[in-house]
Amino acid sequence: MLTGGCHCGAIRYEATVGPSRHALCHCSDCRKSAGAPVVAWAIFGMNDVRLTKGAPKVRASSEHGRRHFCPDCGAGVFYTNDVIFDGLIDVQTATLDDPDAIIPPMAQIQVAERIGWMKDAHLLPHFERYTAS
Repeated sequence: MLTGGCHCGAIRYEATVGPSRHALCHCSDCRKSAGAPVVAWAIFGMNDVRLTKGAPKVRASSEHGRRHFCPDCGAGVFYTNDVIFDGLIDVQTATLDDPDAIIPPMAQIQVAERIGWMKDAHLLPHFERYTAS
């Protein structure tokens, strides 16, 4: 059983099985909605994910795309698109209580829209915690 929710806890969900795919999306729509340079998504069967608390607000972010987010804290939680993947739901991986419990990302998608400096982000120095120096 996988569990997760939004930043404030108003939205909670559970998944009975793991995702079939996990990817990092670089599209401008994901970036703008999350305020982040990349968003990780894991795709599940619609019937395998169940809300256990609250109800997300749904916004049409494109002709067929629907972003589901917490109306209180604004955190994005789900994405659906009946044309691209009917019967499936994307879960924003960072909203899982234990993101390491699922398969690692298998691909980076929409790289045609990737921010230029993200291409080599893995080469930057690494720090265990924030440092002001």
